[in-house]
Amino acid sequence: MTEKSVDVVGVDLGVKSLATLSTGEVFEGAKSYKKLEAKLSREQYLNRHKVVYSSNWKKAQLKIAQLHNRIANIRKDTLHKRAYLFGS
Repeated sequence: MTEKSVDVVGVDLGVKSLATLSTGEVFEGAKSYKKLEAKLSREQYLNRHKVVYSSNWKKAQLKIAQLHNRIANIRKDTLHKRAYLFGS
């Protein structure tokens, strides 16, 4: 009987970090969107006092939607670039 030459490593996908391996190695997620999240928060805060369905409200909603889309794209990009780590 021969020894297995492949080491097994456990992966914990988390919220604070993208992944933590059982070897102790930690892979950070996308931190570049922190600035965008602050901007999103500010836009939503400013939009809450606008008259619903007014022109300025619609413009603000469009800005908010674009920020949501940008943040989602950054997260998807990070997951796509890190997919090789998890064999998918």
